[in-house]
Amino acid sequence: MDFIKKMAGQEYVGFSNATFQSEKETGDRNFAIGYYLKEKKCFPRGAEMIDALDFYFQLCSIEVTCESGSVMAATLAHGGICPITGERVLSAEAVRNTLSLMHSCGMYDFSGQMAFHVGLPAKSGVSGAVLLVVPNVMGVMCWSPPLDKVGNSVRGIHFCQELVSSFNFHNYDNLRHFVKKQDPRRQDGEDRNKSVVNLMFAAYSGDVSALRRFALSSMDMELKDYDSRTALHVAAAEGHVEVVRFLTDTCKVNPFVKDRWSSIPLDDALQFGHGAVVKVLQEYQVACQEQDRLPVADIIPIPPKLETVEGMV
Repeated sequence: MDFIKKMAGQEYVGFSNATFQSEKETGDRNFAIGYYLKEKKCFPRGAEMIDALDFYFQLCSIEVTCESGSVMAATLAHGGICPITGERVLSAEAVRNTLSLMHSCGMYDFSGQMAFHVGLPAKSGVSGAVLLVVPNVMGVMCWSPPLDKVGNSVRGIHFCQELVSSFNFHNYDNLRHFVKKQDPRRQDGEDRNKSVVNLMFAAYSGDVSALRRFALSSMDMELKDYDSRTALHVAAAEGHVEVVRFLTDTCKVNPFVKDRWSSIPLDDALQFGHGAVVKVLQEYQVACQEQDRLPVADIIPIPPKLETVEGMV
């Protein structure tokens, strides 16, 4: 109980003795499974099967509210650290294993359909409760007693489906070119500043692998620093031909963006004498103008178009 209270951030956690007695008296199936496991020598040496079942029935009789259950779910979503108290309750490995079990078998016989349609780890109870975890985002606990034929809350499942239909929380909603949904995890100003720093440093150091990761994670590859310089400016100034090729051929960034000194990336390559980069940029500029992808005069930046990923993979 103390351990579960830590997961719940000291919110309400109770015990129902009536539920415990009922579970113990009607748990014939669990007793049958217990004896089968004992016959197969699945219990550790010295363990008493009846005691283990008794403890299991007690665990089944612990009570929580939607509020305390949501904190428990949030602790799992937060990698084992309770967001209310800041205390580490579970190891990261334990959370990973728990979420894997919830994802694969947490909703009884509906688990496969839940994984397909919702794509998030969840656990239901015959009380009508559904505990849902959105990793790195939040934990949810909803309660509605009417159950379906496999013992899951009808409205609880409907809520989970509606949630995923509105927000990109499904495990595979982050695939490129997937139908766009609302993303409550969109970056704020501080995150954008970190993205700019990481992007510029990768371009400065010639780290194509890092740039590839950024592009695949839907980062805007035309982000500007405080001097209005882009990653293409930095890569051109440093003479990193492979970085320039990646930004132009794969990311399709705008080669005509001007920095605070009215210089475009080609100007930087010419200034520092990087002939190979100059050639790549000149060919790319001609190709852009021929395809009418950019106006010749009064050019403004366009968002990157990652039309293929073959060059990234």
